[in-house]
Amino acid sequence: MKHFLWSICFSLFLTLPVLADPLSVEYFSKRDEFSAVKVSPEGDYVSAIADKGGKNVLAIFDRETFNVIHAVYFDGKAQVGNYYWVNKDRVVVMKEYISGIRDEPLYYGEMLAVNADGSKVKNIISYKSPDSTGTRIKKTKGLMGTSFMLDPLLHDKKHILVSVYPWASVKEPFTEVFRVNVYNGKRKQVTRAPARMATYLTDNEGEVRFAASSTDYIEQDLYIRDTKSGDWSKLDQFDGQLNNITPYAFDETNENVFATANKDNGTKALYKINLATANYELISQDKTVSPSNIWLNEGDKSLYAVEYEPGYPTYEFVDKNSPMTKSLKGLLQALPGYQVRIISSTLDGKVNVIWAGNDRTPGEYYVYDKNRGKLDHLISARSWIDPDKMAEAKPIQFTARDGLTIHGYLTLPQDKEDKNLPLVVMPHGGPHGVRDWWSFDPTAQMLANNGIAVLQVNFRGSGGYGTDFEHAGHRRWGEEVQYDIIDGVKHLIAQGTANKDNLCILGGSFGGYSALQSAIIEPDMFKCSVGEFGIYSLPMMFTEGDVQRRASGVKYLKTVLGEDESQLKAFSPVFHIDKLKAPVLLIHGAKDRRAPIEHAEALIKAFEKHNHDYEYFELEAAGHGIYSNKDRAKHYQKVLDFIKQHLDT
Repeated sequence: MKHFLWSICFSLFLTLPVLADPLSVEYFSKRDEFSAVKVSPEGDYVSAIADKGGKNVLAIFDRETFNVIHAVYFDGKAQVGNYYWVNKDRVVVMKEYISGIRDEPLYYGEMLAVNADGSKVKNIISYKSPDSTGTRIKKTKGLMGTSFMLDPLLHDKKHILVSVYPWASVKEPFTEVFRVNVYNGKRKQVTRAPARMATYLTDNEGEVRFAASSTDYIEQDLYIRDTKSGDWSKLDQFDGQLNNITPYAFDETNENVFATANKDNGTKALYKINLATANYELISQDKTVSPSNIWLNEGDKSLYAVEYEPGYPTYEFVDKNSPMTKSLKGLLQALPGYQVRIISSTLDGKVNVIWAGNDRTPGEYYVYDKNRGKLDHLISARSWIDPDKMAEAKPIQFTARDGLTIHGYLTLPQDKEDKNLPLVVMPHGGPHGVRDWWSFDPTAQMLANNGIAVLQVNFRGSGGYGTDFEHAGHRRWGEEVQYDIIDGVKHLIAQGTANKDNLCILGGSFGGYSALQSAIIEPDMFKCSVGEFGIYSLPMMFTEGDVQRRASGVKYLKTVLGEDESQLKAFSPVFHIDKLKAPVLLIHGAKDRRAPIEHAEALIKAFEKHNHDYEYFELEAAGHGIYSNKDRAKHYQKVLDFIKQHLDT
């Protein structure tokens, strides 16, 4: 099959404005004011999550006038989470809670349904009984589990499918699927998973057909369901041929599935797989990166494009005759220099919500009306951001010391020549399955706005570059992964971009680990190190935190870290502070479950033992990251002040 490859072109500006004074940290730290913009199935309304006073509300607009029709909000500590249009007039909203003792919102599986005009409000899923009146009327029992939308069943005006993770005594329960009436909350079980913690895929008729389950967060087992009997059977005929299969959609026959998969341990490709014969056909593949997105027509679930992001984003249009393909090509021409995505559509595909963003723009939302040939700007994710004041981020690549090609991004300050710059290297979290992208990064932009270049490295172990590349980081967290980060810095020094005597390292989660470990490996390279929400003792990962609480999590840790106690300690910053020279800023959330505060406490104890220079900033309500604008501003200011204290900017 011949495919048409569309590559988005990006222009580089030769004349750059000079900034008078750095912008405030609040300019960068504030959360998006609008997100999750969608259009209703028949195009009467557009909707968006809005940040109002630190809480999320759902705003519903008339599409013709853009006037607000209704706003969905919750009293007290509750707020709107995600939401879904389920028919032409009705939305289902997930209810979250902002806890006083934990910064990030908590979700317990509650769902509320309401019409666009605010009428017919109904709690349709709750761990308590959704019904609150009447003593003789048979009540719907509470659902003791956490529910997520599986399929809004847009061609069924009354029902949705939800997947439920039961609150069982076991930590990894068998998930269930229920069909739920969006007007009265009545539900009926459709199926129970054939394996623990399974996720599902429905076909074009809304039938539950696929289930996927993993025992180690790396490899997964697939199951297919017979729609007549309801029985599940394991799909193992692809063993040794295709690995890491992730199904996305069925074709129009419901006999073939489009799925990404690995073959020969390279990058993931998109395949069309026949479920009866196990024959498969290659649809699309990039030699450098795996697909970042598989794009489907929201109305009929048909596949039309695959998105890749080797550096700048590109599209391969696998169905060149699709109306969505024609629309997206036109939108790319209308919005040059942007990454453009059709993120929501009416059932007939005639009205689309468009997201456009790039390295200098967090996101602009448009409504595109095909019949009128009209593209209207709707709202901005962060209206206060002036792209002309933001810095350019450009893709780079270099060769690591062992010959492996490493990709990354370099953000350059506007008001300085690209030579001999102060530099902060900012390794990402994860580390596995995660990578950095060409996009608006508020931390990188804040540093660049203060005259500091920022390097982001997709080191070995990062996701998106193929199985071999990701597995090359397994059990090598403390050496080769760090070497890639260090080699990226040396590459910029050799090019003359970075000043070898003016470097710091900053990271969160695994990036926090790297901020310490790289500075230990190269004690004379960095003038300062900032570790945020990090893990600093690898042996502790087997005894503390939410990963080790599940059997699959323990298997994952054994795979990616190994069980050699001496190597785990050799790769743990907490045991090697005597080798560290850079002063450290340590930031941690008291409620962090992923990297519990015990990691920070152990590191502080080691600092005190070796009389090492450090500062500690604890966020009492924060978990594994920071949610509130107030705490985010404090955090940004602390980081910026510390880095500027140690770098000549």
